Amino acid sequence: MGQTGTSKLISVLGGKPAKRPPVWMMRQAGRHLPEYLELRSRAKDFLDFCYTPSMATEATLQPIRRYGMDGAILFADILLILDAMGLGVEFEKGVGPIVQQIESASDLGKVPAIKAADRLAPVYETVSRVKAELPKETALIGFAGSPWTVSLYAIEGRGKTDKSLAWRWAHGRPEELAAVMDYVIEATAHYLVKQVEAGADALMLFDSWAEGLPDNIFREVIIRPTTKLVAMLRDMGVTVPITGFPRGAGAMLPEYARITGVTAVGLDTAAVPLFVNTALPEGMPVQGHLDPLLLIEGGERLDARVRDLVEAYAGRPHIFNLGHGVRPETPIANVERVLKIVREG
Repeated sequence: MGQTGTSKLISVLGGKPAKRPPVWMMRQAGRHLPEYLELRSRAKDFLDFCYTPSMATEATLQPIRRYGMDGAILFADILLILDAMGLGVEFEKGVGPIVQQIESASDLGKVPAIKAADRLAPVYETVSRVKAELPKETALIGFAGSPWTVSLYAIEGRGKTDKSLAWRWAHGRPEELAAVMDYVIEATAHYLVKQVEAGADALMLFDSWAEGLPDNIFREVIIRPTTKLVAMLRDMGVTVPITGFPRGAGAMLPEYARITGVTAVGLDTAAVPLFVNTALPEGMPVQGHLDPLLLIEGGERLDARVRDLVEAYAGRPHIFNLGHGVRPETPIANVERVLKIVREG
């Protein structure tokens, strides 16, 4: 399932290094663009924005029109799946996402996984609309949060915490946590299958809270559930490339890359090219990992770092990207400067 295009980005994900790497940026559709801010002002709230296909389509396409990125990533949010499960997700200004906390896995089972995915029909309509309008050479990337990160929000009730409650579940209630993640895995698999059916050329799994985990817990909450999700997607007929982004994985990244079955790995800002090139499977595509704060500052250090990263991965399939998302205060001129160097040298 999934008809991948002939874009440079899909070619690189297929294992073919490019003379000049394809480029897109996480959160490229967002608050650093004046056209996005104008569009966002018309939505009742953030969920309304995500669930209105005309608006989400426009937000997805804006950075393609402005920058000509090689990849367009679906405009959505990793917590939509929890909203579809009936947990009442809200986004409060200055606070971030707030989720109805769960106390056990049974709190998630009230909505069958397939039904939860079905509730996200507006997202699939957005995918179809974007696909119809994208240039053929631009790949469309669908995505979801990884099982641990999505489950963590359900357990913690919000993102701005020290994550200790979810970590304590990992240590003290591992069976209950596994049951929660199993439900998230099933719902997410159906969600991603429907994105591919609607036209996504590739998928990305965001594990935003993988950082700092003890190695044994990393295996239990990052590697094992991701492996299960990827296997489920393949069993359901998904053939498109899947990029896994376990932010902050550090020394656990090679094990993640070898075991989970992902096609490619996203690299965070702390990634070290020498480590990546020697420890990851030979020929495995990588994506990353320019610091978004350097993108704000610009100047000669930005130019030098971009050239260094392009050079560092010249022998490997590489997609140029950031190690985290574009921040609101990022100058458009600096993004344009990065694109010029990546594309022209």
